[in-house]
This record gives sequence, structure tokens and C-alpha cells, in this order.
Amino acid sequence: MKTQRRIVLAGLAGLAVLGLTACSGPYMVSSEVASFGAWPEGRKPGSFFFERLPSQQAGGERAELQTQAEDSARAALLKAGFSESKDAKSADVLVSLGQRIRAQDYAPWDDPLWWRWHGNYNYWRYGAPGRYGYLYHPSDLMDRRYERSVAVLLRDRASSEPLYEARASNEGSVPGNSALLGAMFQAAMSDFPKVRPEPHRVSVQVMP
Repeated sequence: MKTQRRIVLAGLAGLAVLGLTACSGPYMVSSEVASFGAWPEGRKPGSFFFERLPSQQAGGERAELQTQAEDSARAALLKAGFSESKDAKSADVLVSLGQRIRAQDYAPWDDPLWWRWHGNYNYWRYGAPGRYGYLYHPSDLMDRRYERSVAVLLRDRASSEPLYEARASNEGSVPGNSALLGAMFQAAMSDFPKVRPEPHRVSVQVMP
């Protein structure tokens, strides 16, 4: 868990510069989205306040991650028609957020068509020239991918009744920065106030 939290922090903070320098112009972020619930017909979005668990209020890594999630999700909620309340008591809805970035290492032999590598790699010797070139250690062949997901839950502040839930997920070769996660939160809220439980693709343009 501690390692995963460090990965998330690296993606949101350390790679922010990478995200900006890698894309000099607008780019698209595509996510798989699903939404659930039953937003009351005729009810306007109203005001919201971010709700935090006790562990997310105590400071440290979890509080920092929650602040970053709120900063990423705020624009999506405002675009959906909500306004931010100064405190929970005056808000119409309470918003709970979730985000996760998980690293996965893949190797050529994970591919069912691994044979297309034509035997270029000898996994038991390192640094020696082989029939097709230099041979490599297995760790040199690993391809790291990052599975990213965000979630939004809206609850009625007066009754605590869940009203709307939305999720978005995608993957890429870097953990991602705040702009990318912001686009994912925007994709998650793109159906509001309608719901579409079946997974579907939503693309959001990001301005660097």
C-alpha cells in the first residue's frame, strides 16, 4: 500500500512537468466510463462540498492525495453545473472522491504471440552476442503500464442518500499528472444527470 501511494504521488506531482513538456499542444484523454444512480428528475445540481474520511483529514500522504484529487475533480463538478459551498452544512450534496494508479509490468512472453520475437532473447545469459544480436536480461524487457481510475459519489447532504455515482478508467505508459486526472473526472461526470451503467468511451481534450 505504501508503495502504491508513492506511485500515485509521483504521478501527480513528479510527472506534472513531464506531462506538460511531452505535449506542447492540446491532446485527447480517452477513458472508459460508467455511471449509476437516480438523480431526482427536475433537481438542479446545486452546491457541493468535498467530504473526507477521518484518515484523510489527519494530514500526511492521504490528506495530500485527497487534496490533489479534489483539485483535479473541482472543474468537472463546476462544468456539470454545481457550485462549491464553503462548508458541509450549507451544501446541497456531499462529494466523495476516489483515485488509484496501479503499476503493472508486462513482458514479451506475456503475449500469446510471444513467438513473433523470433527467439531474439535468451533469458539465461546476459550481455553476450547471440544469433540475432545482443542478448538481454529479462528485466530489460519489462514494459511498465499504469492502470488509472477515478470515482465520484454524490450524496444528498440532508438525507445522506446516494444520488449519483460515476467512474472512469484508462491506462498508459506514465502515471499521469493533475491535468490528465482532471480530464478523467470530467469524463466520469460527462453523462450527468443521466446514467449509463454500460461501459462506454469518453474523450476529453486537455489544454496544456
